[in-house]
Amino acid sequence: MLDKGDRPVIPANGIEGEGQWLLAPEANVTAYRGHIAAGTDEEAVGAWLAEYRNSPQTWRAYRKEAERLLLWLQSQGLGLRDLRRDHLARFDAFLADPRPADHWIGPTRPRDHSEWRPFRQPLSASSRRQSLVILQGLCSWLVEAGWIEHNPFRLMRGKRRRLDNRQASIERYLERPLWEWLWQWLERLPSKEASRREWMLWQRRRLIFAFAYLLAPRISEMADARMNDFIRREGHWWWQVVGKGGKQARVPVPPDMLELLGEWRMALGLTARPEPDDDGPLLRSLNGQRGVGDNQLYRLIKTTFEEAAQALESEVGEGALHMANILRRASPHWLRHTAITHQAQAGVELRYLAKTARHSRLDTTARYLHTEAEEWQRQLAGHGVRRRDEPGSEPL
Repeated sequence: MLDKGDRPVIPANGIEGEGQWLLAPEANVTAYRGHIAAGTDEEAVGAWLAEYRNSPQTWRAYRKEAERLLLWLQSQGLGLRDLRRDHLARFDAFLADPRPADHWIGPTRPRDHSEWRPFRQPLSASSRRQSLVILQGLCSWLVEAGWIEHNPFRLMRGKRRRLDNRQASIERYLERPLWEWLWQWLERLPSKEASRREWMLWQRRRLIFAFAYLLAPRISEMADARMNDFIRREGHWWWQVVGKGGKQARVPVPPDMLELLGEWRMALGLTARPEPDDDGPLLRSLNGQRGVGDNQLYRLIKTTFEEAAQALESEVGEGALHMANILRRASPHWLRHTAITHQAQAGVELRYLAKTARHSRLDTTARYLHTEAEEWQRQLAGHGVRRRDEPGSEPL
């Protein structure tokens, strides 16, 4: 059992709702080492995490990976200063198969629950690569802070592990035929006997997926969205958002999004268009009052993917099983990738794609462009071999 006393205590650093066992930094810091106020590895990691306090979603993702590393080091009788290159292969294998499973793997639980576990399941190759990227960043920061002397992750080579984690293009998205099937499935009306609750569920689910596809938000941005984030300027509607790193932006609201927003608002008993003083949450519980948190939103989207996969499997058609498996693998962030990729395929210029995605670098947005790969496929399609049943294929 992974009891509370067995866990490294990483300071919460001002992030609310992260579990009662997390201590405030003031209660934890006991000494200075190097250039930071820290007396333990946990406090040093807490200082690193404090750099991301304005991006709660990033903070939680980074805390999760750092926590796994600290727990594994603890199980090996090691600390961050002991970490060497030869330990990393063992750590990578551990991420792929945490053992004993009942000690490391379990269902979602509150962080102060006795049955909380650091893994829901073993990590895939891409998830392990992402974990190592984050931890390389942690160790680089700790070197600069004077907490550790070197960064062993910098010594890793091979297995596509240069740790820049950049691929030639984005692959985790729904191809257009699958997205179009999914949207048509979401549009199917509930039965005539459906309750008001079932109608509200249907309206909310459509809005969630339309919001994700049409405006390309991150899941935390969806959960944080308020009604009066939708504003009208010079005859056009915009969604204003405070995104990653506290950056403010405005994104054009397409007509379909505006129409679905109006239908959702009317289902809540509101006017079709939001007013400047309407600061209620956009996505709400079915009583129309409480907002939906990002964890709940994540589960709602994953549940919808699973239900859609089951529906797709029951349909006759070549490739249905393959597409159902894609839906099961998809995460909510795939919807953001899908939105930007489909906009690129529709001919939206790179500079506007970058503004919608709110990327600071154009080369980040360029990963969503697949036209070169498609043209490559087209040009090589005529390069083949003659088959036996084709005219002139007999040996000379």
